[in-house]
Amino acid sequence: MKPGQLLARGVSRFLLSHDFVTVEELVPTGGLRVDVMALGPKGEIWIVECKSSRADYQSDKKWQGYLEWCDRFFWAVDADFPVELLPDDSGLIIADSYGGEIVRMPDETKLAAARRKVMIQKFARHAAIRQHAARDPGMKLSASSWT
Repeated sequence: MKPGQLLARGVSRFLLSHDFVTVEELVPTGGLRVDVMALGPKGEIWIVECKSSRADYQSDKKWQGYLEWCDRFFWAVDADFPVELLPDDSGLIIADSYGGEIVRMPDETKLAAARRKVMIQKFARHAAIRQHAARDPGMKLSASSWT
């Protein structure tokens, strides 16, 4: 696994311990793909972008597009990451491949009901397709299955 994937695994383990279920690499809209999307017990939607290095963060030009698709937005980085690079108004999770900890909780920006419904449907479809692919690895899935 690549460093960002290891961070995503640790973030997902951590969030599950707080009753949030997660999917990785979900596409909320064309041109965007979030590292981790989490769905909370009350329907709250969090997006977590995992950054394994300064270069990884500085090359990400799309992250602000994620803000309109979640209630809270977080960065997940390891303990050696230069956190002063990250915007102060976003959330911060320090993680490794086994878990994590929220260091900074961002303000909540509630999604509109219609957008929340769309995102929960995308989350459910993405999770179901991933589960199906794990159960039947030889099955070909069309591109439209993922959006």
